[in-house]
Amino acid sequence: MASRRTLTVAGDGERLDRALQRQLPDLSRSRIKQLILAGEVCDDGGAVRDPARKVKDGQTFVVFLPDPEEAVPSAEAIPLAIRFEDAHLIVIDKPAGMVVHPAPGNPRGTLVNALIAHCGDSLAGIGGVRRPGIVHRLDKDTSGLIVVAKSEPAHRALARDFAARRIERRYVAAVWGVPLPANGEIAGNIGRSPANRKKMAVVAAGRGKPAVTYYRVERQFAGRAALVECRLATGRTHQIRVHFAARGHPLIGDPVYGGRAARTAARESAAAARIAAFPRQALHARSLGFIHPETGETLRFDSPPPADFRTLITNLEEL
Repeated sequence: MASRRTLTVAGDGERLDRALQRQLPDLSRSRIKQLILAGEVCDDGGAVRDPARKVKDGQTFVVFLPDPEEAVPSAEAIPLAIRFEDAHLIVIDKPAGMVVHPAPGNPRGTLVNALIAHCGDSLAGIGGVRRPGIVHRLDKDTSGLIVVAKSEPAHRALARDFAARRIERRYVAAVWGVPLPANGEIAGNIGRSPANRKKMAVVAAGRGKPAVTYYRVERQFAGRAALVECRLATGRTHQIRVHFAARGHPLIGDPVYGGRAARTAARESAAAARIAAFPRQALHARSLGFIHPETGETLRFDSPPPADFRTLITNLEEL
């Protein structure tokens, strides 16, 4: 259970996160900001979610401190769909629903927990204790291919190749509507949504981070939906989901960026209602290509869409 601390702050007009950090010296200011944004700091009016809020001298706040997480993720015997493995790296076909690495709210059952059990001590500490071997990530409910380093040299080399955009990644997404033109790119900086800090959004120039998504419409369904292949020139949080939502073509099943489109479709026909009920964002990392960091061999892997995605396509064909 979380512990509860009642704190009286000093410093009239000081930012809330700064005032609390002076009272909680064992926590970093960034950690305190996370607690505030998560609603774990309250005054007599309820949760306070603005780290920059100015405090009054003598004002009292209640801070809920979650129990500390384990310093090192534990090993868990979770089955893995391994596409390739040697002493330097491993390629996994990740199922939808699996988180890549432990984080608040998902401390166990992650890909990292499974990899620690599978790889043993060889994975320890590579690239960081909390995210051993992780070079890139997929959202929890995105299925498909991910490469993980098993040695420090491989981790450094793969990280450089990702940063230099030398890794080929192709995704398939099912979106509402049919993007025009049929082949193109979506460019727009991605950052935290000013309206909802838990969401990402396309933001104004000078804010967020530059992001470019290349796409190609593969199939369309009665003008109501489409299968789209996507290639990432950058790798921002929720990039494909945010870019297509900003264009008015949110991913089918996306609970964060596509709710309005799903509610509209659910009222139109039985097939549309089944499509709208798809329980995750319809996004699959279907191909991954890179140069092996030790052997120099060109490796490429392809993953067919999983069963739930194939069922979605069948329902789309009934539109």
